[in-house]
Amino acid sequence: MLSVFGATTPALYILWITMAQVAGHEDREKTTALKDLLSRIDLDELMKKDEPPFTFPKTLEEFGYAFNEYGQLRHIKTGEPFVFNAREDLHRWNQKRYEALGEIITQYVYELLEKKCNMAKAILPVDATEDEPTSFIYLSPDALSNPSKLLVLIQGSGVVRAGQWARRLIINQDLDSGTQIPFINRAMEEGYGVIVLNPNENYLELEKPAKSSPLPSPTEPSDEPAEKRERKEEGKKKREFYEKYRNPQKEMETERIPIRENASSEEHVLYVWDNFVSKAAAKNVFIMAHSYGGLSFVELMNQRETQVRNRVCAVALSDSAHNIWLQETSKGTQDWMQQYCCNWVSSPEPLDTPLDPMLPDCPRVSAGTERHELTSWMSFNSIFRFFSEVLEARQDEEAEETSNTVTTRSSSLKNKHQDL
Repeated sequence: MLSVFGATTPALYILWITMAQVAGHEDREKTTALKDLLSRIDLDELMKKDEPPFTFPKTLEEFGYAFNEYGQLRHIKTGEPFVFNAREDLHRWNQKRYEALGEIITQYVYELLEKKCNMAKAILPVDATEDEPTSFIYLSPDALSNPSKLLVLIQGSGVVRAGQWARRLIINQDLDSGTQIPFINRAMEEGYGVIVLNPNENYLELEKPAKSSPLPSPTEPSDEPAEKRERKEEGKKKREFYEKYRNPQKEMETERIPIRENASSEEHVLYVWDNFVSKAAAKNVFIMAHSYGGLSFVELMNQRETQVRNRVCAVALSDSAHNIWLQETSKGTQDWMQQYCCNWVSSPEPLDTPLDPMLPDCPRVSAGTERHELTSWMSFNSIFRFFSEVLEARQDEEAEETSNTVTTRSSSLKNKHQDL
């Protein structure tokens, strides 16, 4: 049996070699066919077909959209909501188109703040020179002169600018849920002055000048075999093809010039406090902060604890990103937040349901939604009710203190009269 096995082994070995040679020949034929196919492809035309240029309309009308009477963004002709995938399988182009629409939305909201809410821009820094980058905030006409109440609005991080809570909501849902305009209007109706912050406008972005390409070095004769040089050239072409397919339109390179004393959300909030809020006439300051805005507020407390405790009546947070341990807040700040702050967080529980506190800072209640970006809008009525209750409690305390002072003074005068 061993002899038979030994005799058949060479035959099997020869058969295996023959099959491998045939497979190798087939692979070479496939490779040759693929090279021939690639050589016929016009890469420029392929890229134009796959990804159009990043040039987009400059107005809502040119985009073909408008806000209807309910504040919803709808197509002018079809009445349909905004469609992100305008072109299938072109995610990067669709994203760029969405961002271009977002920039138009930002300007649209600015117009609403100025024309519908009668708010005015205040340039930052307040002593900016003509040649330095600047930012701005929005003030109601009585923001600095209202003797009673002032509301300060702080949004989260990202692309949102003054007057916005969430760009996604403005585009896909409506203006009420995505902008701060309902908060502004309600505050004005209830006698508040209003300051709208702009914590994400932190730098001026400029296009970098194009780098000059180095001149190609003259080709020198090479001792490499022709076959090796051909393989190198083939590899270079493959890399160029891959790079062009991966990134057919190279985006412009930019540099960022920070805005003085406003280069981050935390800096911005501190700057606005020092130059506007602390100088306002209002006896009672209220703050509404969403997401990262809550972190910026806690950082303000770390920097100006005594001032905040003396001036701020109540703070409403929505899904705040603050962390009293990581931000190393004082025991005094934590105690103050437990008494005068409330955080409406994303939760499946009904609106205003008390939730277990994660940290010993401020009470947490449900915003009535599990969507982070909706927490401000869903808590809208609860927040103003919270402000009213805290203000009423403060006024009762002040009235009681005044009454006690008058009673004490009257008793003292009575005793003196009896003595006389």
